Amino acid sequence: MANSKFVYVTYIRTTPEKLWAALTEPELQKQYWAETWQVTDWKQGSPWHSVIPPDRVGDTGEVLEIDPPRRLVLSWRIDWIPELLAEGYSRVTYELEPVGESVKLTLIQEFEREDSKVIDAMSQGWPHIFASIKSMLETGTPLVETTKWPEGM
Repeated sequence: MANSKFVYVTYIRTTPEKLWAALTEPELQKQYWAETWQVTDWKQGSPWHSVIPPDRVGDTGEVLEIDPPRRLVLSWRIDWIPELLAEGYSRVTYELEPVGESVKLTLIQEFEREDSKVIDAMSQGWPHIFASIKSMLETGTPLVETTKWPEGM
């Protein structure tokens, strides 16, 4: 079966534990991910969802695999945009690998379908989010553009 796939790799001067915390702790997520955060107990098989300010569900899914601070795999559905919701669930994999004084972060988002609108949309958003995580962990300040949820969305 053909699929759609987006792979993004970046290196962040941090530890796997600090990057893991940035990916999984709501108070850190809010700083770099437009005031949104994820709700779950971070256990395999648990549901998760993101919250868009002030208090609506953005994305939903399930924790498929979790191996802190090395690997996290989620099913991921975008619920707040009807044409993307219609595509159903993608699979998002975060891989963290120490490399010297840095951590190699690999993100893979994939669908078992061709020409996914979700992959097109997320491939525009992921690089900005990860640049903001990188900035936050390396300098203490996320990118300004990713700190507030856009008005009217």
